[in-house]
Amino acid sequence: MVCEHLRQLEEELKAAGMVETLRGKTWTKNCREFVYFDCVLDRESIRKRIAFADCVKDSEYLGTHMGSEYGFYCEVCLDGVMGRHPKDAGDRPTFR
Repeated sequence: MVCEHLRQLEEELKAAGMVETLRGKTWTKNCREFVYFDCVLDRESIRKRIAFADCVKDSEYLGTHMGSEYGFYCEVCLDGVMGRHPKDAGDRPTFR
């Protein structure tokens, strides 16, 4: 499970039936645990509902060779909750 700063979002994604596609360390050394879901995270809507701590930042990577991600990153705990990048998501559902 990701850190306390991102836990509510992870739990909501699971409760909504969003498919987890990957969990663990990722491409960067600045990572404890990242979890990826097969959906697009509507960051604006999510931020209106969840009062994240100041350490939770938006994260976005639109890769050309190694995939893409779009979600939230905790600068204190080095955890992330990511979905598909909106520009690379195809017909994946959007989680609001």
